[in-house]
Amino acid sequence: MERLLWYVLGATRGGPMRLSILKILKENPSNAHRISEVLSVNYRTVEHHVKVLLENELIVQQGNGYGKVYFLSPRIEDEFDLIEEFLKRKGVVK
Repeated sequence: MERLLWYVLGATRGGPMRLSILKILKENPSNAHRISEVLSVNYRTVEHHVKVLLENELIVQQGNGYGKVYFLSPRIEDEFDLIEEFLKRKGVVK
């Protein structure tokens, strides 16, 4: 799991954005439009990062089309605090 987290969240320029998306979803499952509003970024940017998170099974989706809602995957939902601690130790977040 640590290698996956490092690959998706720590070793790329997009890691901080993906971590921000995960934090939003931890608090409240949302669609891409809502995420883009909260982060004040382009919808297409959110779509790109959501795709990466889906491909790596860090989030799951419910529904289809524009109204798809994203949730943390069961894989990380219960371990989110450990994930944040790992990223702090690696210097990804403060």
